[in-house]
Amino acid sequence: MRLTTPMPMLPPDQVAAGPGETIAMTSSTPDELVELRTMFSARAAAEACAERLVTGRLAACVQIDGPVTSIYRWEGAIERTEEWRCTCKTSPERVDACRAALLAGHDYQTPEILVARVTASPAYAAWARASVEVEGGTPVGTSGRDARED
Repeated sequence: MRLTTPMPMLPPDQVAAGPGETIAMTSSTPDELVELRTMFSARAAAEACAERLVTGRLAACVQIDGPVTSIYRWEGAIERTEEWRCTCKTSPERVDACRAALLAGHDYQTPEILVARVTASPAYAAWARASVEVEGGTPVGTSGRDARED
């Protein structure tokens, strides 16, 4: 099922923590990144989401693992399902757009989207930031050039 309630867009330095709450995501060091994690009901849905995020330069990398078994309470019953986990890496500046894209394309009514600051090795952080960098609102590398040339 798709979400029917629109999610508010936040400034790029904040991410929603819960209803009416935000977490500042302004990076204080160049080696800080943000990881977003979510679960999908099918591998194909996880892969499609990963493709959209990386192609759109919303995530530098999306790792998919699974199936994993999730046990949870839903509508009064204990459920057990197989799911596929996506771990997305992005910059603090792109976290809001990445989160919005995850929500917009999710197949769950109440998707789990966990957001955490992480510190990466300097070389990896530089690569990840360059991979999601935008110029003038247009993702770098979308002008017909190979993205590796950017």
